[in-house]
Amino acid sequence: MSNFSLNSPLEQFEIISILPFHTGLLDLSITNSTIMMFISVGTILVLSQLVGALGNGFILPTRWQFALEGLYQLWVTQVRDNIGKEGEAFLPFLFTLFSFILCANLIGLVPYSFTVTSHIVITFTLAILIWVGKLYYGFRLHGVTLLGRFLPAGTPFALVPFLIILELISFAITVVSLSVRLFANMMAGHILLKVLTGFAWTMMTVGGILYFGHLVTLATVFLLLGLETGVAFIQAYVFCLLTVIYLAEMVAGADH
Repeated sequence: MSNFSLNSPLEQFEIISILPFHTGLLDLSITNSTIMMFISVGTILVLSQLVGALGNGFILPTRWQFALEGLYQLWVTQVRDNIGKEGEAFLPFLFTLFSFILCANLIGLVPYSFTVTSHIVITFTLAILIWVGKLYYGFRLHGVTLLGRFLPAGTPFALVPFLIILELISFAITVVSLSVRLFANMMAGHILLKVLTGFAWTMMTVGGILYFGHLVTLATVFLLLGLETGVAFIQAYVFCLLTVIYLAEMVAGADH
């Protein structure tokens, strides 16, 4: 939630240029979105260092070490169950991706902050990078035989063009599936919180009996804030779990 004003609930998603910088046709300005991404990355680095004085951890884990090890073990289990030992090389990437999305989601719940994952350009960029990486990994494992997935064996010749188009759409739709799910859930939740907060503010400023009514609305906001915290974790988890599944398809050679 960006603020408590009574303006449009969509204003919290506005990109604000803080340090303008233009070179030719490129806009390399530092914006509120840029700063929040740096803060998210910085938070991950700081919390990681809290694991131990030298980053090596303790025999008896601290609370930070226990939390980080638990989250890392979560992805160790998912990778081994879905991909196998071949997928262990992806663990650093998956854990970093999960940590970044989770931090960005949670930081966005702080008043006056900005939720970078509520912008489709951010989630789409992450999704397209994963899709390209998945494709590269598939060609690296299977070579040109990977193209055989777009045409199942024994397909009648008359259905070949139709099935190829259908399979290509199905293969590319993973980008939409990843990006829109995260973007839509984060945006919808923040809009709801902003609308209810604005409603409570209006009731409080009107006064009279409505002043006491705003307490009910604020209580609802706090309950939804707890729910949104859970959603922040779930959406980061689902995004990375789908990434694991897409990578597993390339390793196992299963149809997508």
